[in-house]
Amino acid sequence: MNGKIIGLLIIVAAIGIGLYFYFSGNHLPEVTIEGYIGGEKIGVFENEKVQKIFKNDYSLHVDYVKAGSIEMVQENTGEMDFLFPSSQIALEIFKETQANRLLKSSNPFNSPIVLYSWDIVVEALEKEGIVFQQDGVYYADMEKLLEVVEAEKSWKEIGINELYGKISIVSTDPTKSNSGNQFVGLLAKIMNDGNGIGYENLDRILERLLKIYKRLGYLEYSSGDLFTLYLRTGVGAKPIIVGYENQLIEFKRDNPEIWDQVKSKIRIIYPVPTVWSSHIIIALKEEANRLIDAFNDERVQEIIWEDNGFRTGLTGIINDPIQFGIEGIAAQVQQVIPMPTADIMTKIIETFEKQDTSK
Repeated sequence: MNGKIIGLLIIVAAIGIGLYFYFSGNHLPEVTIEGYIGGEKIGVFENEKVQKIFKNDYSLHVDYVKAGSIEMVQENTGEMDFLFPSSQIALEIFKETQANRLLKSSNPFNSPIVLYSWDIVVEALEKEGIVFQQDGVYYADMEKLLEVVEAEKSWKEIGINELYGKISIVSTDPTKSNSGNQFVGLLAKIMNDGNGIGYENLDRILERLLKIYKRLGYLEYSSGDLFTLYLRTGVGAKPIIVGYENQLIEFKRDNPEIWDQVKSKIRIIYPVPTVWSSHIIIALKEEANRLIDAFNDERVQEIIWEDNGFRTGLTGIINDPIQFGIEGIAAQVQQVIPMPTADIMTKIIETFEKQDTSK
């Protein structure tokens, strides 16, 4: 066998080996990327099924640091490869200050903003005509709920003698965390009869918002931390909080024994209207584009709905909540209004920061 034939065989063998690794899913060079993510998405990144697809089919390893959605897009992102906030507003804020760093963005999944409460609270609010049931799902008339909050009615005034103080709804810090930011945006729109907010009526709305939030004191930076406190401290400390729909689904999956103990007491309430929390991947470096591709993989989309409760909206994937075995999860979320514009939300954030509502 002469040298030319040997050389040809070596080339053919090399091509064969290359094709094997290509079609076996290992054709991409392995990369590790790091980024900021909202605390409510930690369950997705720690999902072993998701990790397996990331590794085997995308040669991707992800390191993350938990951060508030608003906080992460306002601060210096340093050497981070991606950001993963929880709203379109966060992306728009990022574009205003660091547009030159944005390579690509994608919205792989969503979750509606909801309220979490307890049986005795919901029963009292039903009697007041503030909360109502439809097809086994609880809804809150936000105009009526806002009315009793601004009137500073006490829990005792609506028949809950077990609770002290005035009726309030606790969210995360609107200047740091997306769920709090989106809830403030929702309240602002309701205060303006659901209409778009301009600078001509913003001062009046801000005055009302600040009055509500100054009563709340210290606010958590993370939606995950607030939800944990809600469960641990109970109805006396956290009668009503703001969160994401998927948090209850993840909690049941991860804590089956505790779930059996508390499921008869916990209530999920859909605000009418509500707003969507759109979880946006912001790629800052080329390697992070692979994360976008991985999250838009149909298999990953199915997993994050079935295991983590995020609504994907991908064609062909049916988000049917019956499979979770949780009473009160809405089949569809339809009564949704758009958030105020990014410039209005930026003004709201800046005003809250100056006022420091935690004092």
